[in-house]
Amino acid sequence: MNLEKYIRVIEDFPVEGISFKDVTTLLKDGEAFKYAIKLMADKIRDKDVDIVVGPEARGFLFGAPIAYELGVGFVPVRKPGKLPGETLKYEYKLEYGTDSLEIHKDAIKPGDKVAVVDDLLATGGTILSAIKLIENLGGIVVHVGFLIELEELMGRNVLSKYNVSSIIKY
Repeated sequence: MNLEKYIRVIEDFPVEGISFKDVTTLLKDGEAFKYAIKLMADKIRDKDVDIVVGPEARGFLFGAPIAYELGVGFVPVRKPGKLPGETLKYEYKLEYGTDSLEIHKDAIKPGDKVAVVDDLLATGGTILSAIKLIENLGGIVVHVGFLIELEELMGRNVLSKYNVSSIIKY
């Protein structure tokens, strides 16, 4: 199945010059969504992960079903003020601005093997911030997986010390 045909491309969104890859068109097709989750989970299956982490918001859409597929727990990494417990915060740059993420301080135990999953790898800032949060809690990032990778933005270079996979490359 060619998953790329299920991705809608919207030019100049959210700002001029950005070619947004919309995964909602893939998510609404049950067969394509199931296939995407299987492909992404298969890249992680042999890593013996304890936890899958997904950053807000589209990381939830892929991370939770991948965790379910692997039979492990899922930990959300959220925007500030969204988690009710004690959190750790990390600020990062986007390709069109800045943002920050938080994780519950008790979400990852030292030595936990963690796979980080998101819909898209652009500059790598979002995922690197999630990785820094995980590592600050003593977790070991054993895999970083994406449905889509925008190769021209070279986000993989930012993640060069990690095992990175992507299913669709633009």
